[in-house]
Amino acid sequence: MAEDQVPCDSNDHASNMKGANDSLVVCFGEMLIDFVPTVAGVSLAEAPAFKKAPGGAPANVAVGISRLGGSSAFMGKLGDDEFGYMLSDILKQNNVDNSGVRYDSTARTALAFVTLKDEGEREFLFFRHPSADMLLRESELDINLLEQARIFHYGSISLISEPCRSSQFAAMRIAKKSGSILSYDPNLRVALWPSAEAAREGIMSIWDQADVIKISEEEITFLTGCDDPNDDKVVLDKLFHPNLKLLIVTEGSKGCRYYTKEFKGWVPGVKVKPVDTTGAGDAFVGGMLSNLASNLNLFEDEKLLREALLFANACGAVTVTERGAIPALPTKDAVLKLLGKVPAR
Repeated sequence: MAEDQVPCDSNDHASNMKGANDSLVVCFGEMLIDFVPTVAGVSLAEAPAFKKAPGGAPANVAVGISRLGGSSAFMGKLGDDEFGYMLSDILKQNNVDNSGVRYDSTARTALAFVTLKDEGEREFLFFRHPSADMLLRESELDINLLEQARIFHYGSISLISEPCRSSQFAAMRIAKKSGSILSYDPNLRVALWPSAEAAREGIMSIWDQADVIKISEEEITFLTGCDDPNDDKVVLDKLFHPNLKLLIVTEGSKGCRYYTKEFKGWVPGVKVKPVDTTGAGDAFVGGMLSNLASNLNLFEDEKLLREALLFANACGAVTVTERGAIPALPTKDAVLKLLGKVPAR
């Protein structure tokens, strides 16, 4: 497929859906192939073999929402290669609208080798020199799809280089103008940026435009330079902005904290035995956004918000019990089954 060629039915598909779906979450950014060692707890050099798995945070979130019964679309660029078409097909198989996917004939689909250390924690080695996702142009955006989004979700990896950076800015503007909630998960990957300072500046450059932000404790430390990510004052003074409706801090297996203009609190995690933490944060975001898309009152109702965040914690918990990101993302039944085992508080 030529670089400028787009699926011929993309606008028809979008217009057919228009008005029929008021809870669509459009996820923007990278989708790639993760190569995961077949043996846990080894370095890349020591790994005897690798298993390929679809990945990329925004794509994981899109599949996560769909698998939970929600409505989602993915918007980004893949290589005009076997891996690119495989990934696009995986979206389709998982009932994710892929009409916003474009293909590039000059660059390959991105690859990442992911080592699983003890306790399932990860290290990354990326192949993006450049990869197709970095080359999405503003002219390739599916405007109809963006205008339908009840929630527009994105990360920061698309901000690293042009032309994708300008495309993300444009997509955010279009979604915001059409009334979408803007959801931001920075998904810090320092190794992909020219420097740590460039990462900090890039991530913060769009901070005040988001309605919903999800960050980890590690990201708080990185962005604020503060030693204590548990300090509410640091979070509220340095990271909460006037336009923000909800700020969530994930604490891994411990749970998550939430901050709105009206209230703040903590929701405990759901205990499981971890096998691989890949995709846990994305599963959490998928769980949260699937609830938010069907009920925007979560911002004002603390009880409903806490229920949604416990559900999101359980989504992350189910995901860490299996290898890979997309293969491990849970169904709604799997999440509810796990929550049925959670003792009443």
